[in-house]
Amino acid sequence: MKRIPFLITVLCAGIILTFEVNKNVFAKNDKGAATSSDMSMSKASIESAMDKAYTNNKDVKEGKNADYIKELAAVDPNIFGIALVTTDGQVYTKGDISSRVSIQSISKVFTLARIIEELGPKAIMDKIGVDATGLRFNSIVAVEEHKGKEINPLVNPGAIAAVSLISGTDSATKWRHIREIHDEFAGERLEVNMPVYISEAGDNLRNQAIAHLLLAYGRMYFDPVQSTDVYTKQCALNVNAKDLAVMAATLANGGKNPVTKKVVVSPSTTASTLAVMATAGLYDDSGQWLYIVGCPGKSGVGGGLIAVCPGKFGIAAIAPPLDDAGNSVKAQKAIADVVNALRANPYMIQPK
Repeated sequence: MKRIPFLITVLCAGIILTFEVNKNVFAKNDKGAATSSDMSMSKASIESAMDKAYTNNKDVKEGKNADYIKELAAVDPNIFGIALVTTDGQVYTKGDISSRVSIQSISKVFTLARIIEELGPKAIMDKIGVDATGLRFNSIVAVEEHKGKEINPLVNPGAIAAVSLISGTDSATKWRHIREIHDEFAGERLEVNMPVYISEAGDNLRNQAIAHLLLAYGRMYFDPVQSTDVYTKQCALNVNAKDLAVMAATLANGGKNPVTKKVVVSPSTTASTLAVMATAGLYDDSGQWLYIVGCPGKSGVGGGLIAVCPGKFGIAAIAPPLDDAGNSVKAQKAIADVVNALRANPYMIQPK
């Protein structure tokens, strides 16, 4: 009912009075049109935030490359690129966005989205779980403690189980479907980094053990060896910072790729996916990330990191050196700087 007097005022007093009443909400641009006075998401502010985040963090020397996969240890530790894609498809980049690294665990997000789209959100809760384990990403203890239940699709046991749930009666079909969903989120064809895949496939005995343990508890839904292999290949997809930012922006845009305009998944699938990212996206440091940044994120040991600011933008950064939890040091700092500069933390609510 409060809007009625306001509308009457507008109709009677005209445009000048409307501007006066709303002077805290609207400002005039140089053509006289009304625009939002909150300039935190203007082109200039985004470019400034990106520039500062890059400059402030480019010389950070903390962390080291993942070395449990031999090929990852050999990746140039100086790669550092940031990309931001808004929900209307505007692309902003800074630093190295041409170098590609293996997507690793960030891929878990998009496989999860595909399963939710196919089977519905309840299937994930029933067959895998959505609770953060609070333990390392490749923990066997977490599986044993809960007999394969109450894990989640963003740590290795749940991610391998998720691959086993992808539609298809053979591994080739499952891989094709996983490849398709990643390509649709990125808006382009992603290639497998074969040296990384070969290196990881030759040394993934722990993941195979996890898959067999899940099978023993009735929590694997396809052949454990083949599921582990498809999971390994999924993690070897090559991406640059822009690819990852477009993928994150598709989630920020409710499942519609803002660059290609293709609807990849539904808004409800997006909501379920973001919820799991918020609680488990940065392994056992997920709580700290959400506390500081507020935006659901997902990291990969290849050095990539994405964050989703719902309704606003997706952002990604690549910098291979990791902290003890397996998250890129520079990428965390850079994304936090940009999100804070743009006041994009969804929990940072300004009183009215």
